[in-house]
Amino acid sequence: MKRMLGLIFIMAAFLGIAYFQTGTTTPQTQATPQTQATPTVGILQLTTHPALDAIHKGIIDGLKEKGYVAGKNVKIDFQNAENDQSNLKSMSERFTEEHAAATVGIATPSAQALANVNQKTPIILGAITDPVAAKLVKNVKRPGGNITGVSDQAPIAAQLKLIRQIMPNAKTLGVIATSSDDSAQTQAKMVEKLGPKQGFTVKRYAISSTNDLNQVATQMVSQVDAIFVPTDNTVASAMQTLVAVANTRKVPIFPTVDTMVEQGGLATIGLDQHHLGVLTGRMLADILSGKTKPATTPIHFETTGKLILNEKQAKLLGIDLPSSLIKTAEAKGTVIK
Repeated sequence: MKRMLGLIFIMAAFLGIAYFQTGTTTPQTQATPQTQATPTVGILQLTTHPALDAIHKGIIDGLKEKGYVAGKNVKIDFQNAENDQSNLKSMSERFTEEHAAATVGIATPSAQALANVNQKTPIILGAITDPVAAKLVKNVKRPGGNITGVSDQAPIAAQLKLIRQIMPNAKTLGVIATSSDDSAQTQAKMVEKLGPKQGFTVKRYAISSTNDLNQVATQMVSQVDAIFVPTDNTVASAMQTLVAVANTRKVPIFPTVDTMVEQGGLATIGLDQHHLGVLTGRMLADILSGKTKPATTPIHFETTGKLILNEKQAKLLGIDLPSSLIKTAEAKGTVIK
């Protein structure tokens, strides 16, 4: 009997210890906080170019302003298609497969590739010139789907006025754009429409790829007094080729992008590409946080451009820049010496 009571006491003590251990560990397990999933953002860039690189950097900076820090509370999957259409498609599909919370298209072809593979995940346009012409949205004020973003539509009328100020005797203005770039073709049509108001006869030239640029540019510079380049990523990626050909005839180039002036363009009233990226990043952050939705977020059009003059290029071409423009650029813009 004593042996039986002793055995019962030992078993009771063992169960008591087990209960005590269970009671101490269970609350600790329940109190352990669960780590929230870090959202993935897919950024698809058409190709390597200073303007597009500046937009990419701006997106990262815009996210940071809103509290999203890459590698800390947001994962950035950056893909560069290097101007390859097959890469655009496979990279867009990659973002869908990894369940990205949102994607960003830098340049029109990138945004179109994203839109072709996903109609649900938010897509933010990283400086797309004409989202309607590119068939990305139907209405810029109320997109209505999974796409919104920022436009880099250049102030065409102001650009043409600038060209006339610098080239008072110019008669023929050449416009070169990629035939498959919807946004660039839209701008080319605008120049064709508005050019005569500044006294220009406008001649349009088209390329299908950078392989055509040298031949088309050689023909163009023998027929025009000045060249206008719309926001065209294919032409931008081969700007040095265009500059080299134009310099042989001392024909000035007027691009829409600040970085292309730095590469040998003469002047522009251009939009700050980094700032456009910052605006894109801020919009992206608001969508990630649930503050806004693409369907009801209007496309943002930046209307404030800055005067950028390439004084070094003007001297090379033997062109005297008006002193009033130089003063304005020195005060509110940029003069490249």
